[in-house]
Amino acid sequence: MLTREENEMLTRVGPGTPAGELLRRYWLPVGVASELTEENPTQLVRILGETLVLFRDKRGNVGLLDDRCAHRGVSLSYGRVEERGIACAYHGWLYNTKGDCLECPAEPAGSKFCLTVKQKSYPLQKLVGLYWAYLGPEPAPLITNFDIWFRKDGHRKIFNQPQLDCNWFQAMENSMDPAHLQILHQETAGRSREIRNTTRGLTDDVEKFDFYEVPYGLMKRRVYKNGMVDEHPVLFPNVLRQGNVGQIRVPMDDTHTKVYFVRFFPTENGEIVEHDAPPVEYIKPYKNPPDAVHPYTRLRMDAVQAQDHMAWETQGPICDRTRERLSSTDRGIVMLREVTMRE
Repeated sequence: MLTREENEMLTRVGPGTPAGELLRRYWLPVGVASELTEENPTQLVRILGETLVLFRDKRGNVGLLDDRCAHRGVSLSYGRVEERGIACAYHGWLYNTKGDCLECPAEPAGSKFCLTVKQKSYPLQKLVGLYWAYLGPEPAPLITNFDIWFRKDGHRKIFNQPQLDCNWFQAMENSMDPAHLQILHQETAGRSREIRNTTRGLTDDVEKFDFYEVPYGLMKRRVYKNGMVDEHPVLFPNVLRQGNVGQIRVPMDDTHTKVYFVRFFPTENGEIVEHDAPPVEYIKPYKNPPDAVHPYTRLRMDAVQAQDHMAWETQGPICDRTRERLSSTDRGIVMLREVTMRE
């Protein structure tokens, strides 16, 4: 159980909040690279409580700026993309990818007013078919050298998951909860095994659970009675490694989360793949109606990820952890909270 103040510390992600400032010190995906084209050169981005515009100018340069034009606050996502940057659709104020204002068309000839204007901008990198942004203080760190991101002996595929309508930390706590697999996913992950007791599911297969801290984050470990050991690394603060998939949870704001899966497929002979261009699969919503939230929608229960979304979203937009009753199998969740508060 947490106090209300502790719960706020873990869940609020806007500028100036403890969790928000922590997350801003990591590179986070803000968009699928292949979506930004000459025909569709702008995209609205919600991340960590900020509204930004991702755009590609006619020279192919990509930028990420505050969406509110410095002039009168109009959305730059409706702007006209030009050779030098993006021009606000309202009065034509033109910004380059670094947020420099290059022109204010209605100002008198010879005016240097544009030189006094600076639009907030964030650095970008392109990696594994995604654009990644760094929203924290300089100098920006390197992106974590995670094998799924940087291995060259294979191909990748991006799975763009439906928007998760709840706080990011609910998904991350699930990553440190080994007991739910044998209950929640007993039919979908049970490999067609007969389930004799749906209350216990496959719980009796497990000998014990372990949790420990590693240099890059946390490890969740299951030891089965048949001797098999199953480990899932959590790359701090917001990535779960499950099999050959990196599951990235990106807070849009306090109550919405963007989820990307990046799956790695190694080549059979170890052949190096240069210039891998991952295809993208867009996963259909797990609930109907798709834009509603519990209890005004119904989530599917016939797939692993749909079941996870049910478990995360039905806790509420932000889980009230002052009312919970944790048990011995929740030691990993407690560890995740302690590490996040420490960092």
